[in-house]
Amino acid sequence: MTRREVFREIEERLGRVPAFFKTIPDRFLEYEWSLFKTLHLDTGSIPDKYRALAGVAVATAIRCRYIACFHIELARRSGATDAEIEEAVHVAQSSIGWSAYLNGMQVDYERFRKEIPGLVKHLQRA
Repeated sequence: MTRREVFREIEERLGRVPAFFKTIPDRFLEYEWSLFKTLHLDTGSIPDKYRALAGVAVATAIRCRYIACFHIELARRSGATDAEIEEAVHVAQSSIGWSAYLNGMQVDYERFRKEIPGLVKHLQRA
């Protein structure tokens, strides 16, 4: 597809061509648009709301305000409540904290990996 054709498709889907797509070089534009629409706009294996909430958590973890802004709006559009968005942020914050602790303390990974299935199995019984 030509740049003009990709932009036409983006405009049809999004109502306009966002500035960030205008910065992508010609040779990558069609690929990036295809990936973007497949992962963020089309229906996939993960329900839209859950996918957007995962994006919120990832944006929190990588501390990217651009991605957070995008995924929070997608989450809201997909029916996520403010409480669900906040919880996704807290899950990310907790995961980041535990990652820092476990890695910093150099907890034995193989032992950790072996303990987790038993913990989850116990949770399922509760």
